[in-house]
Amino acid sequence: MTEDFTAAERARLEPRFTNLDRRCFALRNLPETVKGALFARYSRSAKSLRRLYLDEFDADLRQAPDTGAGEAAGRAAALYDRVLGQYGDDSVAQLGSAHIACEGVSNVLTKVLERGRLMSYLEQSTRYVPYTERPNGRWKYVTPSEIGDLADRRRYRETLDNAFETYARFIGTAEEHFRRVHPAKPGDNPDAWKRAIRSRALDTLRGLLPAATRSNLGIHGSGQAFEALLLRLGTHPLAEAQRMGQAMLAELRQVIPAFVQRVDREDRGGAWRDYLCARHAAAEDAACTLPDEDESGPGGAGNDVRLIDWKGDGETSVLAAALYPHTDHTLGDLYRLVQQMPPEERVRTMRRIVGERSNRRHRPGRAFEHADYTFEVAADYGAFRDLQRHRMLTIDWQRLTTRHGVTEPDALDAIFGLRPAWDRVMDEAQRLDEHLRGRYGADVAQYAVPMACRIRFTMRMNAREAMHVIELRTQPAGHPSYRRICQGMHQLIREQAGHEAIADAIRFANHDDTGLGRIDAENRQERGTAQAPPPA
Repeated sequence: MTEDFTAAERARLEPRFTNLDRRCFALRNLPETVKGALFARYSRSAKSLRRLYLDEFDADLRQAPDTGAGEAAGRAAALYDRVLGQYGDDSVAQLGSAHIACEGVSNVLTKVLERGRLMSYLEQSTRYVPYTERPNGRWKYVTPSEIGDLADRRRYRETLDNAFETYARFIGTAEEHFRRVHPAKPGDNPDAWKRAIRSRALDTLRGLLPAATRSNLGIHGSGQAFEALLLRLGTHPLAEAQRMGQAMLAELRQVIPAFVQRVDREDRGGAWRDYLCARHAAAEDAACTLPDEDESGPGGAGNDVRLIDWKGDGETSVLAAALYPHTDHTLGDLYRLVQQMPPEERVRTMRRIVGERSNRRHRPGRAFEHADYTFEVAADYGAFRDLQRHRMLTIDWQRLTTRHGVTEPDALDAIFGLRPAWDRVMDEAQRLDEHLRGRYGADVAQYAVPMACRIRFTMRMNAREAMHVIELRTQPAGHPSYRRICQGMHQLIREQAGHEAIADAIRFANHDDTGLGRIDAENRQERGTAQAPPPA
């Protein structure tokens, strides 16, 4: 399968490919459009990829090696125009990607940006970054342009300024409290202990921060994923989202222009946007015909998780699917055979198939995707921000509001002076939320809502993803708020769904009271830093 290249050809190939004599290799030092076009041609040619490069792209790229411009890049763009623009072959749009940074955006917008499943995101953390800086004398939050009335803008800013001032004022007090409650233990690295104390303080106080708080977000995705994101931003009701869509399109046109060419074409992106707008309007109209809020839903204070739908014979489905590739039986036959097994034999067989998991990254096969669960959660917005990052499941959420109550941190009454200040922030936010909702609508009102306020959302996941979410989010280093939610999910799978074998397979779920949760992780980081070689 290997090819012979002349010395001259090897000299031309070596800068572009990681090796010239093996079956597996990577592309390098090539424009995204050229890489995508090479792969697009690859599927319709008998030639190897390296030979295709030599025959169709190299000559023109060598004329402009620094920029990738010239006829080769032009040919690649033309290929995309023909395949993607004219024929709509969306798979071609997955062959190039880009990295985009979005800085100083609100926490309302970060959730809009992170909605796409097939993208990668890294967001600034409220656990490690204290929001105490005041660039140009202003706290780090967004004032939505929709609030046009000067009196309303002044009230909005006064309310949010007070929330930030309260947050900043109590960081030192909270740290002092946690130093008393969690003194350093023998073996704790002093720097690691200090960072763990700071993280616990910031975790406790983050509920005071409004959803308008500014954040930085890094996004990596394919051209197809960015196209879908741009269309969502262009039809979003918030002006901040629409402005970000326009800004992002301008930047993407500088790095992967061929991949976003359909976005503002009336017959492509325009028609798509029209459909999205009509779909949104129809859902809003239908929602208006419903009776008032069902009081039986999650309400009050604290976090709440309910299992509202599951497959009763989920364990049978998982076991039958696990056996299916290893037999000649139909799936229906396997269902029947598994159902006929004595219960203890089914449990033993499940345990054997799951195997000895030595850590949480050892997960069983895709057979576990044949059982699924739908949870409805009412949790503080801070916890939601972390759980929303799990995109290999189906998650959907309602607008953020103060109407669903507040989740209070465990140490609220123990930290001297925090309770009255906390209550004042929450009361002012509730009044501002209702005022903005009446004048500017529920979407705009979200900016003023503190992260301690609860948001309703659903998470539908199969058992394999449930294993990942529950085991990751119940680890000692996790925030107590989402740890309790995922501990509740684990209990519901066992007790309400009755899937004891699946619950047993989720063996790295941690239900312990962890104390100063971050300390072990911080100690490991310090040991790793100490063992790392010095920089060259």
